[in-house]
Amino acid sequence: MPARIAYLVTCLALTPALLKGQTRPHSAGNLLQRFPVGETLLYDARFGLITLGSGMMQVAGVDTIRGVPSLHVVFTLESNTFIYRLNDRMDSWVGLEDFASRRFVQDFHEGGSDRYTAYEIYPDSGFYTESGVDSVRATADGPLDDAAFFYFVRTVDLEVGERYQFNRYFRPDRNPVTIEVLKRDTLDLPAGRFPTILIRPTIKGRGILAEAKEPRMWLSDDERRIMVQLKVKFAFATITLRLREIADPPPSESTQR
Repeated sequence: MPARIAYLVTCLALTPALLKGQTRPHSAGNLLQRFPVGETLLYDARFGLITLGSGMMQVAGVDTIRGVPSLHVVFTLESNTFIYRLNDRMDSWVGLEDFASRRFVQDFHEGGSDRYTAYEIYPDSGFYTESGVDSVRATADGPLDDAAFFYFVRTVDLEVGERYQFNRYFRPDRNPVTIEVLKRDTLDLPAGRFPTILIRPTIKGRGILAEAKEPRMWLSDDERRIMVQLKVKFAFATITLRLREIADPPPSESTQR
């Protein structure tokens, strides 16, 4: 199994957020109402017919990054099977008012290989820095990192039959990203039955990205627009993330801020 499975899953899942001119207005209030602190989405990760491990997306809290109140979101993917072992985590901080990334951390442990990377992103100044790299690099307008896209996608409108392209990934060399909105569908998953919107993403990438065939992502066809399933085909098997549980915070927590 290739060592960049978690990165591939992440990239393919995030691309629907790159929708040109379709975002709804943001404010600190409505962003926290849409993404209440404590919201947790739990997934089963399957390798063909074998359970590979589990995934999680969580709204961890609100922090202040360089004076800007920022939503802290977390994505994890874990596997401890005989087939493959990984323990990957991504943390992202996005401004509550502009929904632009301020900080992005990747902490990957895969098949005996470890990689830690931290980015500081400065959307107002138009650059970003990378830990261990003594240079400043230009970023995109309104930059978004991998984990931030999971949540940004939930604020956009999708029209069946449309194809979209955008250039907002924080590393400009990875742009553009395109998606096709294929159809509406209904899925029966461990978390229940969901009406969905089916999307096919296409990413400008290298390495393992070129191995993926027929990537498909299903978003819930409701106001929340959560990712309920992601499926990617390889020559050796199909990797699928399926929503297992939605752990919402108590009402009192979601209205505190």
